[in-house]
Amino acid sequence: MYLAGMGAGALMLPIPLIGKDVSPEVLLETMDVGLRKELADVALNAARSSGASYADVRIGRYLNQFVITRDNKVENTVNTESYGAGIRVIADGAWGFVAADNITKDNIASMAKRAVAIAKANAKLLEQPVQLAPQRGYGEVSWKTPIEKNALAIPVKEKADLLLAANDAAMKNGANYMNSLLFLVNEQKYFASTDGSYIDQDVHRIWPVFTATAIDPASGKFETRQSLSAPMGMGYEYLDGRKESKTASVTTLYGKHYDMLEDAAAAGKQAVEKLKAKSVEAGKYDLVLDPSHLWLTIHESVGHPLELDRVLGYEANFAGTSFATLDKWKSKNFNYGSKIVNLFADKTQPGSLGAVGYDDEGVKTKQWDLVKDGTLVNYQATRDQAHIIGEKESHGCSYADSWSSVQFQRMPNVSLAAGKTPLSVQDMIKDVKKGIYIIGDGSFSIDQQRYNFQFGGQLFYEIKDGQIAGQLRDVAYQSNTQEFWNSCSAICDERDYRLGGSFFDGKGQPMQVSAVSHGSATARFNGVNVINTARKI
Repeated sequence: MYLAGMGAGALMLPIPLIGKDVSPEVLLETMDVGLRKELADVALNAARSSGASYADVRIGRYLNQFVITRDNKVENTVNTESYGAGIRVIADGAWGFVAADNITKDNIASMAKRAVAIAKANAKLLEQPVQLAPQRGYGEVSWKTPIEKNALAIPVKEKADLLLAANDAAMKNGANYMNSLLFLVNEQKYFASTDGSYIDQDVHRIWPVFTATAIDPASGKFETRQSLSAPMGMGYEYLDGRKESKTASVTTLYGKHYDMLEDAAAAGKQAVEKLKAKSVEAGKYDLVLDPSHLWLTIHESVGHPLELDRVLGYEANFAGTSFATLDKWKSKNFNYGSKIVNLFADKTQPGSLGAVGYDDEGVKTKQWDLVKDGTLVNYQATRDQAHIIGEKESHGCSYADSWSSVQFQRMPNVSLAAGKTPLSVQDMIKDVKKGIYIIGDGSFSIDQQRYNFQFGGQLFYEIKDGQIAGQLRDVAYQSNTQEFWNSCSAICDERDYRLGGSFFDGKGQPMQVSAVSHGSATARFNGVNVINTARKI
């Protein structure tokens, strides 16, 4: 599940439920590492003495800030803090888990003992004991998102002024309404396990987002254009709008840095242009898909179906299980895409949402192939899944969205490798006879096996005989995962590689959210079915 765009982010995000309200100054405080180690050792020793064969403890402080505006007004600012510990154990071959926000030494020892008791009760119903992949201990180590500016240290007024200036820029350029938001997250996470790891991590994420709306006063019809920003694992420097991060196209596109005012001004104009744009004629088109759009197609048709728990049928919430079953992987020749399609998982990529030093099982993160030269070669696995696919170690895919949530398999960054030969977007477009250039993500749907799908977008430009011929509207394309990725005929080179991603990707029940990036360069897909989404009244 992807909570798409500004509207879902504002309306569906459970802001009151993610922590207690605090002042902005509290967000700059940090936890004492020495105290956390003492608490962790108490928990681990109590778990061992109660009969646990394995235990881990996560002591976490989760900080969030949201600044929300509409037109010329600040609608809300929210600062929250959530602090507590979760203890997970294996006893008699079964899992047990307990979490609480009262983490004195006495209470954390009691929590560990209760987790062991739960595991022993679960073991009575166990058919097969938990089998963990080996994991060496790393001792005392730390990792921090490499930020230049701590976004939480920037005054709230400065952030609100930026959003209001963006709103003003959009409305001066034709938008009738403008909503903008800034989401900031800081996860201060401490992990310790009986393997001998004591891991301190400080994770930062940022997402500026807006929606510009233009209305035709005669008909009452409206069009929107959402921001072309990407949520990032960065600090406030993401909003610096550096020239070297801009790509000139039919509109300015953004890489490692984002110019919100420039994008908002363009959005106002383009929302008005969409009102006047030609409605697309349904049919087969060659699609040229920008990374700001393609990330979501990767997320839904590659990222989720290659989660091993979905493949095994253990997870079916939010759009079902997966067509990419183990027999297809075991065949070693299952055709996922064309020969130029190489899709990889990576938990280390700088600036990405999923970048951490270690996952929530204490596994050092890495990169690995999922689809190689068009062939399915691997999945995403955690420590207790690795043996199922013959792996000797975990992929480092374990994550919990809170100290109170049990960690489980979550999607790493999943990306499409850039092309190996020099190719610009302009060169790609000039070879397209009948096509559509799509920028930005939009609505989507996908079936219960992550196979048949439909995707929209933000901006659609008709391509005629190698030339951009103006905006289109009412565009969505339909395909299935194999057909779509096998239609991939060209991918721009590394110079065009950029990240997109989801700040609030939902999975599980009760639902947990995680943040994940997907990178690509612009890619071409031949002969894809395009439909007209306009309502006929």
